[in-house]
Amino acid sequence: QVQLVESGGGLVQAGASLILSCAASGRTMAWYGMGWFRQFPGKEREFVGAISRSATERSYADSVKGRFTISRDNANNTADLQMNSLEPEDTAVYYCAASFYADPARVGTTLSEYRFWGQGTQVTVSS
Repeated sequence: QVQLVESGGGLVQAGASLILSCAASGRTMAWYGMGWFRQFPGKEREFVGAISRSATERSYADSVKGRFTISRDNANNTADLQMNSLEPEDTAVYYCAASFYADPARVGTTLSEYRFWGQGTQVTVSS
């Protein structure tokens, strides 16, 4: 199993940038596709973006495309979510997640694909 811990959340102004980091332990992250999700109050968790094991494939939600970038460092067992041009509508709790895929190029975009989750980190964007 893999354990995930997010960090880097906080309060920023609209237009600012923030980097969220996800640290994995227990098993090497190289075995897992990594995803980022977010949850608004009273809403279901939604897909933000994901990166394949090999880092050759990425997928993003339309709402963040062009503003958010996912990267990973398998040697250091970390996956980052770079968030630029933040908007108040991005205010949410952000979660990283891991899913084992045999295919190193596979990208998971749905909640049900991910078995392992971090505890979440709050991002608040003020207007």
